[in-house]
Amino acid sequence: MAGMQRWGFTFPFDGMPLHAHRDALQEAERLGYTDAWSFEVDGIDCFTPLATAAAWTERLRLGTAIANVYTRSPVTLAMSAMGCAEAAPGRFVLGIGAGSSVIVEQWNGVPFALPYRRVRDVAALLDRAFSGEKVTEELETAAVRGYRMSRQLVERPPVYIAALRERMLELAGAASDGVIINWLSASDVPKAVAAARRGAERAGRDASKLEVVARIFVCMSTDDAIVDFIGRRSVAAYLNVPVYAKFHEWLGRSAALQPMWQAWQAGDRKAATAAIPRQVIDDLLVHGDADTCRRKVQDYVDHGVTVPVINFVPATADPAARAEQSLAMLRALAPR
Repeated sequence: MAGMQRWGFTFPFDGMPLHAHRDALQEAERLGYTDAWSFEVDGIDCFTPLATAAAWTERLRLGTAIANVYTRSPVTLAMSAMGCAEAAPGRFVLGIGAGSSVIVEQWNGVPFALPYRRVRDVAALLDRAFSGEKVTEELETAAVRGYRMSRQLVERPPVYIAALRERMLELAGAASDGVIINWLSASDVPKAVAAARRGAERAGRDASKLEVVARIFVCMSTDDAIVDFIGRRSVAAYLNVPVYAKFHEWLGRSAALQPMWQAWQAGDRKAATAAIPRQVIDDLLVHGDADTCRRKVQDYVDHGVTVPVINFVPATADPAARAEQSLAMLRALAPR
């Protein structure tokens, strides 16, 4: 892999059961993909897909994007991470992040308090746990008392921090091995990367070595009506979540998104969706034919992303068709 441009994708694919991913993951390796990153929102957890992928593949780097720091304790995160690291030695990355108030507070009943400090504290405790030493430490938002990881059969996995705004980006640069970004345009990338590198420099680290992983949402369709529908639904679903709204305020989209935010707060979902400027959709959702999508993904790389991770967005509601479209995009957008 030395000197090779990394090129990844997000899985599991929509409409495809986890047990059916063996052939797709092995095909991805043959096609030259270097990375496969799992996720968790409201479906399955982020660790199980990587355990199966570890058994089915030989070269793919496997990462979580992301494991939530509120819904698992630091010790539970450490044990799950070491399990994946044992299953795929030298190929696993633990990506952690705060998530959102929707996931943490509404769905899991855990207060979404002090996210910056929670990520900072969990990252510090993970570092201690992975060392193999006995950990007794009480930090501001998390504590571990008398824990020692008994299995140290493989090297500790690298830890990446998912970040949106400036302080969390700086933390990722200062206190982790890489930063994970998402829901931004290629032209937004330099601002995010600059903040992460600032954090690395302030911590006395080599900022040029910081890895930048970006989940990039790709709908390989030239049907403008379908792209518009998917884009409006996706932007409304994400950018009305408070952490993402603040993120796009920081990126400078307040004026463009204010009408949507106001309509959403008033409870008028239809008006909110209609108020999304088409330019925002075109900025945040990669779409078009295969060559156009490939060029747009490369644009993220040209702006500072070191690991583009394609999140395939099928242009159909039928589950079986969604799986087939994801496979088609996997093949069409493979590295060349």
